[in-house]
Parts: sequence; C-alpha cells; structure tokens
Amino acid sequence: MNNYEYIIATLPVPEPDSERIDTGAILDFIRSQCSEKDIVLMDCIQDAFNPEILDYGFYCKALASPNPFLREFLRYDLLLRDTKTEFLNTVLGRPESQDIVPLPGCADEFESPSFPDFDEKPEVLAVLEQDDILSRERGLDRLLWEKAEDLVRLHILDMDVILSVVARLLITERWNRLDPATGREMFRNLVQEIRNTR
Repeated sequence: MNNYEYIIATLPVPEPDSERIDTGAILDFIRSQCSEKDIVLMDCIQDAFNPEILDYGFYCKALASPNPFLREFLRYDLLLRDTKTEFLNTVLGRPESQDIVPLPGCADEFESPSFPDFDEKPEVLAVLEQDDILSRERGLDRLLWEKAEDLVRLHILDMDVILSVVARLLITERWNRLDPATGREMFRNLVQEIRNTR
C-alpha cells in the first residue's frame, strides 16, 4: 500500500473518445490500492462533491486535516461557494450573509459571518457575471480543476497527487451528467496528464 507511483502507473485509463467514462470504476481501483488512512482522505474529497452534507461541521473537520492538499483545496472550495452565494444574495436582494458557511477559525463565525481575504475572488466573480448558466457552472468547475492542479504542481507522485486526480475525476463525473461533451473533454485532459506522469 501507499505505492503512489504504482497507482498512477496502473490507473485503468480508457480511451479518451470513449462514449461512457466509468469514473466510479477508476475511483474504486484507486481506493483498492490505498491504505485505510488514505481512503479516509479520499472519502473527504468525495464528500466535498455531495452538496447535501457541505455544512459548517464538514468544513471544520476537513480544514483540520493534517493533509495539506485537502486543507487548501477545501478551503478554496468553501470560499468559492461562499462567493457564489454572496453574489446570488446580491442579485436576489437577500441579506448579504444568508446561507454563507463561515470559514472555520474566523471570529464571530455565527454572529456575523466574515468574508476572509480571498485572492481569487475577482476571477470567481468574473465567471459568475456571465449570462449563460452553463458557462458559469463550467467556469466555476474550471477554477476548481485549476486549483487541484496548482496545489500539486511541484509534487512527485504522493497522496496529494492522488487526491488531485480524484478531485478532477469527480468534476469530470459531474459534467458527464450535465454535459457529456464537456465531461469527455475534461477526461481527455486528465488522461493526457496521467499518461505524461508514467
């Protein structure tokens, strides 16, 4: 277990032009090669793509993780989601802090949710200001994808790289459901990157 080079080198990568991308099978393969400790990290990343459980308790636990990729990626994810909620609150004339999940560690988290410094906020707002809903969703997922890539740019096949691949597989899976053509394009990009690491 924990042979991360082996996991990447033996990922079952289907042909990029495949009509059906079985991300579930790929995730199952990765899990089968990981230790119990690493599977806990994978579970957390997978949970981050389940909107029904993304509450303050989830982010408190995730941001307290000893894994640096998990902490940074999910911090970014929360700030991106809060920026989207803040934007929608403004558009819909709702209170500024309505439905905001406060960033764990901020003062007065529940009394008056604060909006911490978020360097990437302007690019998130630029995506949100697009007229087309599908383009907005695609743009937000592109930002998440790029963050997952950037966080492991200097890593050499460790668990953070595996988690980055998992996050991007989950983004791909989302687009397989929303827009199969976009899902296939994202998957082709990921396949190329994986092949380049072998």
